[in-house]
Amino acid sequence: MKRIIVLFAAVMLVFAVSAPVGAVDSEFGGYWRTRAYTDGNFTGEDDTEAKDVTKVDTRTRLYYTAVFSDDLKFVNKFEFDASWGAPDSLGDIGADGKVFEVKNSYANFNTGSFNWLVGIQGRTLARGFLFADDFAGVALTYKGDNVSVPLIWMKANEGGSGKDANDEDVDYYIVTPKFTMDSTTINPYLMYVSSKDASSWAKTSGNEDVNVYFLGLDLDVNLGAGSVWFTGIYEGGEVDLVGGDTIDVAAYVAALGGSVKAGGADIHGQVFYATGDDDGGDSDAEDFFVPQGQSYYWSEIMGYGTFDNQVSANSPADQVSNILAANIGATFKPMDDLSITADLWYAALAEDDAAGNTDLGTEIDLKATYKVVDNLKLDVIAAYLLAGDATYDGDNDANPYELGLRLSLSF
Repeated sequence: MKRIIVLFAAVMLVFAVSAPVGAVDSEFGGYWRTRAYTDGNFTGEDDTEAKDVTKVDTRTRLYYTAVFSDDLKFVNKFEFDASWGAPDSLGDIGADGKVFEVKNSYANFNTGSFNWLVGIQGRTLARGFLFADDFAGVALTYKGDNVSVPLIWMKANEGGSGKDANDEDVDYYIVTPKFTMDSTTINPYLMYVSSKDASSWAKTSGNEDVNVYFLGLDLDVNLGAGSVWFTGIYEGGEVDLVGGDTIDVAAYVAALGGSVKAGGADIHGQVFYATGDDDGGDSDAEDFFVPQGQSYYWSEIMGYGTFDNQVSANSPADQVSNILAANIGATFKPMDDLSITADLWYAALAEDDAAGNTDLGTEIDLKATYKVVDNLKLDVIAAYLLAGDATYDGDNDANPYELGLRLSLSF
């Protein structure tokens, strides 16, 4: 790790000294965290211990932006991860792992009322129900007084060169205008996924001609003492399978949440529903599905949460589909440097599993966050799932649990 940070500093120094004096300003930032956690009974039973794990890991992100002017920036984000101990090449004795990763690298520039982001960049759409990831592509945004209109092209798969190779390209095309009116923000969006032959991409193997669209709306209302939000997405279109059959796509996600201050607590809650497929053998695809990029974190055990290493058996994790989930929780601040959050989650499959079960269970999450010093905080997490039959339906059933710590800083 020390050698990687020295290498990064050397590269940034070259950037700084090689530019003409006064031509470029440099901005530095970053994020670091170290986590230690234990997962138990995530299979829903205590016989095989197949998902039991106790580990420590570290993530470092370093950001460098070259600022040429108010209208031109060159943004770079670098990342390296390590699990403590062998066989991880960075986390073992010696710590000389070759794990330097480029997270983002893009040009950010303005031409009149239009902003351009060109390169490897990140984006969140529909709070993550639709997309929350990095991608290679272009985002062109018109910015007005109370409106912004991004037009986005994401390259999901490149077919390469050769006859009909372009047919294997998979592209996402997105328009996502945002309107702000006093305390209300309205964000409609349309994402279109297109390919003439998507079968070579692992995420869409078995599919040829893909024409699928996602039409949705985010609504956010600030009520002063509280807030309310809503997300609704309809997925439609057609997919031609490699065997020649055609699948009609019809699925949706609906989510509602909010928060309110009550006494010394912030009360929050949400509910979301994503359709599943009630008959995998027919010509209709009714399960909400995004080929890649969807990521919505929710509870600690069923929804990835803070440690995001694994989830309890048969939960869709952050790829929200075939699920109904509801949450109520509260955050308290007994002192300036300490906050405590308690959450209660219930989740069930939208459609029965093969055994006729739907109940994933009821989860209790507790989290305490303490500011150790400025910019450095410690999270202590405990979670317990009263597992339902859809998590595990058999002998030796046992409830999943998770205990962990996270020390993190950002600058």
